[in-house]
Amino acid sequence: MPIIPIKTPVVAVMLLASFLAAAQDAPSPQQALQSFGIGAEQIVQLQRGEIVGYDVSETSQKELAIGVAMLLPVPLAQIADYIKKGHMNAIESDIVASATLGPNPSSDSFKKFAYTDKQLDEAKAFLAAEAGDEFNLSNAELASLKSLQAELEDADDKTLLKTANQKYREFLLQRLSAYKKNGLNGIAPYARDGGSADPAAELRTDAVNSKAWARYFPELQQAWLNYPAALPGNASEQFIWLNRRVEDRPTPILNHRVIAVGEAGGIVISRQFYVGHSYNSSQVVAGGLPYQDGTLVFYSIRSSTDQVAGIGSSLKHSIGREQMKKEMVKRLQRLNKDLKRKPATVAAE
Repeated sequence: MPIIPIKTPVVAVMLLASFLAAAQDAPSPQQALQSFGIGAEQIVQLQRGEIVGYDVSETSQKELAIGVAMLLPVPLAQIADYIKKGHMNAIESDIVASATLGPNPSSDSFKKFAYTDKQLDEAKAFLAAEAGDEFNLSNAELASLKSLQAELEDADDKTLLKTANQKYREFLLQRLSAYKKNGLNGIAPYARDGGSADPAAELRTDAVNSKAWARYFPELQQAWLNYPAALPGNASEQFIWLNRRVEDRPTPILNHRVIAVGEAGGIVISRQFYVGHSYNSSQVVAGGLPYQDGTLVFYSIRSSTDQVAGIGSSLKHSIGREQMKKEMVKRLQRLNKDLKRKPATVAAE
C-alpha cells in the first residue's frame, strides 16, 4: 500500500493563537476541550506536555480526518512574534520553496517551482500526461499539453525542461485566478481515467461539516463557503504557493488561508485548493486559547485522497490516519522546541 501523503502547512497551527476571544461567544478552554471530546485523562496528558489526538468526522471514503491538541508553555504574544518574523517554514522539512502571492501575481510569481536536470523524467511525464492520478490536471490542461507534443517531438532536454516549467506555472496562475474570481466554483476537476476527482465538492463538504468552529464563527464559515464573498472585518487572507516533496516528487500546491486575529485567542482556516498529485485537497482548522500559563492549541486536518477509497478502505483509513497524526505530532514537537528557545537563538538562524 502506498504511503498516504497528507501535507498541510503547520503555519496554520499557530497563527490561530490570536483570535478566539474576538468572537462574541468564544468558548472557554473547558468548553473547547469538551467540544472536541477531550476528557479528564487526556487533560492530564496535556498538562504533562503531551500531544493528544481527537476524532474529526470523515465525510466520504476518500477523506482522512484527525485532530491533535497541545498545551504550549509559551504566551500568545511570543507565538505571534514568532510567526510575524517568518520562522514557521523552518519546522517543515519537506518544503522545497514557498512564497506569499501578492495582489497581482503573474507566472513569474511561481518561478521557484522548477523541474531540475535531475527531475527531467518527471518533466517529460508531465508534458505527456494523460487522464489519471499521476498528475492532477483538468481536461483543458491536458488538451493544452497535448497541443504541444508535435512541436516538442525533436526538442532537446533543455527545451523540454523549460517548456514543462513554463506550462506548469501557467496552469498555477490560471487556477489561482479562477479561484480568486469564483471561489470553489472556479476549481476545475482533475481528469481521471473514466471519471474525475472534484476538489471543489470536497472542500465545500469540509467547510459545511466543520461545525465545531462554525458554531462560534458563523459569518466566517459563510464567507469561507461563498468566497470571494467579503470576509468579516476582523479577518485577513493570504494566498501562498508551495513546492513540497510528496512521495519523493516535486509537488506544486496553492493554498488560501484566512486569519482572524484578536488579543486573546485566534483562528486560522486554510485550504489547499490545488495539489499537483497524490492527494486532491486539504483543509486545516486550527485554534488557540490562553490556558493556565500557556496556550492551548487545537489543530485539525481534513484531507481527500483517492488512495484510501475502494477495496480495503477501512484498513487504508486506519493506516492513513496514523501516518497523518505522526506527521502532525512531529511538527508540533518541533514547533514547541523552537518556541522554547531564546528569541535571539531563533532570530540568528
